[in-house]
Amino acid sequence: MERLAELRALIASDARRMRVLHIVRDLGLPDCWVAAGFVRNRVWDHLHGRAASPLSHDIDVIWFDPQTCDAGRDAALEAALRDRDGTLAWSVKNQARMHVRNGDSPYRCAIDAMRYWPETATAVGVRLDPRGEIEVAAPLGLDDLFGLIVRPTVRFVAEKHDVYLDRVRSKNWPHDWPGLRFSR
Repeated sequence: MERLAELRALIASDARRMRVLHIVRDLGLPDCWVAAGFVRNRVWDHLHGRAASPLSHDIDVIWFDPQTCDAGRDAALEAALRDRDGTLAWSVKNQARMHVRNGDSPYRCAIDAMRYWPETATAVGVRLDPRGEIEVAAPLGLDDLFGLIVRPTVRFVAEKHDVYLDRVRSKNWPHDWPGLRFSR
């Protein structure tokens, strides 16, 4: 519970992230979260004792609606978000269709989809409820995120391990966050 409160406080203290959450909430999408680097980077910056770094190159907006699985809908939503803030690179993905691309069984909801992401520390999302309170989705917990541990999720331990290793190499996270520990 302590880490949950700390995460909410970190997001709430960052005006840029709060603005993003308000913009995304205004879309009114079902089961919608801003996730991955948007959350992870803020926590890692804090744990490294520095101010929040600029928002990541893409703002991952995930949502879930099995009735609207057309990739064109995601593109239209990205365009709507660019109209609201063209300085950010928006990435919108309906998780109801992403299992096909990822070679997984169908996901039940957006939070279930996060269980299949490459790293445990990345599988965290936030959103604003109607009252403006921050909600957190962390299906794999917050321990690795706050412990500065980069660990593969279950599917990436063996079956997709090369994908995990390539991702870790390409991200070059140790350059920005030298305190990270990596699990193979």
